[in-house]
Amino acid sequence: MLNSLLKPYAELTAAAADITAMAELADEDAAFEAELEPALVAAEQRYEAFELQAMMSGKHDAHSANVSIKPGAGGTDACDWANMLFRAYKMWAAQHGFDVPKDEIDIESNLEAGIQGVTFKVVGPYAYGYLQSEIGVHRLVRMSPFGSGDTRQTSFAAVDVLPELPDDIEIVLKDTDYEVQTFSTGGPGGQHVNKTQSGVRLIHKSGIRAECRMGRSQHKNKAEALRMLQARLEAVEEQKRMGDTVKAYDSKGEIAFGSQIRSYVMQPYTLVREEREGIDVKTPAINDVLDGDFDQFMHAFLRHKTAKANKTKKV
Repeated sequence: MLNSLLKPYAELTAAAADITAMAELADEDAAFEAELEPALVAAEQRYEAFELQAMMSGKHDAHSANVSIKPGAGGTDACDWANMLFRAYKMWAAQHGFDVPKDEIDIESNLEAGIQGVTFKVVGPYAYGYLQSEIGVHRLVRMSPFGSGDTRQTSFAAVDVLPELPDDIEIVLKDTDYEVQTFSTGGPGGQHVNKTQSGVRLIHKSGIRAECRMGRSQHKNKAEALRMLQARLEAVEEQKRMGDTVKAYDSKGEIAFGSQIRSYVMQPYTLVREEREGIDVKTPAINDVLDGDFDQFMHAFLRHKTAKANKTKKV
């Protein structure tokens, strides 16, 4: 992971040297000015990317990520909204060179439309560092395609993101620290009933839980659920250390009104607006966001988190 930080630094240093040389040439020959401007723009973009990466100094920020999306209030619209977010995050991952392995997608379809839930991996350096900004409830306002079409529908979906821990990490959890529940799982897309109790849910004594139903083996699902539980506990502790505990839902754990971190409005106007205090970001380009353009929201979150952490250290 150290190389993923050192390499961009070396490239940025080399770009700065090239620009200095080009500027000297432009002073002697104005013809070189046309080459200098695009080089400056490219270097500025590279510097911004490096700056953001340097902000991701958390213990697990450089790791890959496990992402879960679950519909909340809103019925079929919420299930469809969860699926829209799933598509958007896959597009964001592809645009930024991350991999979403198809064989590690655990998805449960909804009978009418959308999904009842999905868990997937986003593989690549700093995937968790970026995606941690998405933890919480996302609110959609639109004319429902499943209703009469004359009223606006508000629906909700919750996004949870966990760091992918290394294979050699020691999971320090005793059997007495959590409760084990097993359940039947569906087949591809959740459409075929599997009568074996292969799904595993672990509930920590703190109330934090994790579950896995991706594999056919209960043993493998328990091992993966245990890794996810450890990752969730690690993430909570890291947030406490950074003084930035994420409030994913409201006090009752409801995925509904009053708990959203971001609103996506499609009617009567288009607007995506950050709802968290201290992060002032909004854009009317909702279609771009739903096609994976989350960068301005992720970047603003990272800057806010870094400023908050630095302020806490000074106090």
